[in-house]
Order: sequence, then C-alpha cells, then structure tokens
Amino acid sequence: MARITYIEHNGTAHEVDVPTGLTVMEGARDNDIPGIEADCGGACACSTCHVYVDPAWVDRLPPREMMEQDMLDFAWEPDPVRSRLTCQLKVTDDLDGLVVQMPEKQI
Repeated sequence: MARITYIEHNGTAHEVDVPTGLTVMEGARDNDIPGIEADCGGACACSTCHVYVDPAWVDRLPPREMMEQDMLDFAWEPDPVRSRLTCQLKVTDDLDGLVVQMPEKQI
C-alpha cells in the first residue's frame, strides 16, 4: 500500500492509501478525488487522468511508454517533464509518498 497525495488545481490536498497493484488513477477514482475524470477507464485511450508529478518524484517513476507519450499530446497544458497519465502508474510500495497535482482542467 502507498500513501499518495492528490492536489487539486485549487490547492486542496487529498492523502489516500492506495493498495498495491492498482493504478494511481484507480486510487483517485475509488476515493472520489475530484480532477481526475478517467473517461476511458484506464485504457490509455484519453488524457483525462493527466497530472503533474511533484518534481522530487519525476526520476523515481518508470519512464513513459510510447502510448502514454502520444496521449499526453491531447492533455491540457502538458509539461514535457512532469506530465503523466495516472492510469499508467502502477502502485507499488515504492510509490509511498507520491505527490501529484491536477491540471486546471481535463480535456
């Protein structure tokens, strides 16, 4: 299990425990975190689970695969370094303490 902090665009923080094996997107969905819509349900077929990863975590996450990189082209104001799709981030114990911030909107 990992404790993940989701920060809304307005600064409201939500700390939740997400079970190992789920995705960061599923942790948001299961805990009713606003700002992550996840329209495709985690199939990496949209960009509505886009977040900005806290700079301290960027190098600690697995690299983006090509499909995620392609979908980020459709996200709202993607950051070339910090943007990730939460459906592509599998929760492990190593993600304990992860902080992600939602963009102003999802498209």
